Amino acid sequence: MSSLKLKTKVKSLRGEITVPGDKSISHRSVMFGSIAHGETIVTNFLPGEDCLSTISCFRKLGVTIKEDGEKLRISGNGYSGLTEPKEILDVGNSGTTIRLLLGILAGRPFHSSLVGDQSIGKRPMTRVTVPLSKMGAAIDGRNNGCYTPISVRGGSLAPIHYELPVASAQVKSSLILAGLQADGESTIIEPVETRDHTERMIRWFGGEIKKDHNVIKVKGGQKLTGTEIHVPGDISSAAFFLVAGAILPESEIVLKNVGLNPTRTGIIEVMEKMGADLEIVQQNQSQFEPAGDLVVRTSNLKGTVIEGKLIPKLIDEIPIIALLASQAEGVTVIKDAEELKVKETNRIDTVVHELQKLGVSIVATDDGMIINGKCKLMGGQVSSHGDHRIGMMLSIAALLCDDEVQLDQSEAISVSYPNFFTHLDKLSR
Repeated sequence: MSSLKLKTKVKSLRGEITVPGDKSISHRSVMFGSIAHGETIVTNFLPGEDCLSTISCFRKLGVTIKEDGEKLRISGNGYSGLTEPKEILDVGNSGTTIRLLLGILAGRPFHSSLVGDQSIGKRPMTRVTVPLSKMGAAIDGRNNGCYTPISVRGGSLAPIHYELPVASAQVKSSLILAGLQADGESTIIEPVETRDHTERMIRWFGGEIKKDHNVIKVKGGQKLTGTEIHVPGDISSAAFFLVAGAILPESEIVLKNVGLNPTRTGIIEVMEKMGADLEIVQQNQSQFEPAGDLVVRTSNLKGTVIEGKLIPKLIDEIPIIALLASQAEGVTVIKDAEELKVKETNRIDTVVHELQKLGVSIVATDDGMIINGKCKLMGGQVSSHGDHRIGMMLSIAALLCDDEVQLDQSEAISVSYPNFFTHLDKLSR
């Protein structure tokens, strides 16, 4: 566990960077490449710890994956090409890996055991294990399959008609991946629309999936074919520099090739609503995921209310939005964000606790937080609590501090943004 003295007293941020490949898409590129037939080539892959955990798990399932930095070559042999692992599948800190992998393993006629780190051990898995069990998979684990270690013995799956109790792209994707193996058509109904990378990727690999607003239908027995994927930049990673550029004086940052999937652009909608000087230039629609360059400049911000259908479009960005709100005029209220409680940490409590240490006027509510604006930040000893997004948010907050800021568990940042501090140094003036 490392402690790091953060950069403080930064006058401005100026320059151009290319953020790492999207984490959600990088995970799925490995998974779909592994269950497709033929070779899949992935470029701009995110070599962060979470995505490397996904590669490790599929190698243990018998898939040949060759790495060359940010380029992968995956030799897939379809679902039937996966073989029983001789070792335990360790997902590390990755909730995406374990939940989506459970959907794949549910239909495979062999036994697997899955574990993760201490944080994963606290995250509830019944949201996927219960519907997967209804489809016919034999799943067990601590507290009746709620927590890791979890064992799966898959086999023949029946299709399911399932209404998700919570809006979760991970749960939806897990059931879609199981549904691709079921004997018939499955229907999955979301309470509100969540990120649709899985649906887009099925089509990119030659499969078929129907979507009518929040109702998704997928047929089993489809054959997916290997393809080429260029992963766009991760908007969740870009969010930290979008906020930094808006709240630091005399700043202008250009972010190249950022993914602009409409189910992920909540951060842009909120910043525009708050009055940010932000523009999208050179949009590219040629790949299966839209992307473009973003320019952000120092902004006069005003508080707002963030709630309802917007929340799933920015759930991972709420920690940095809380910091953004602390520098806006007036009060910002975040509601309907209970899902934050079951992320890498309880992000409601963690964000509030850590920002309070730096002088932010912020309080927790049952489903979000209330932030008073125009806060002057001071230094202090803070911690990521092992959560990469908390660590990066605090690193941006430190830029506004006159006094020293020390970050504990700084290594967590490498989960999604290995070169975060290099980019921060490049932009700092």
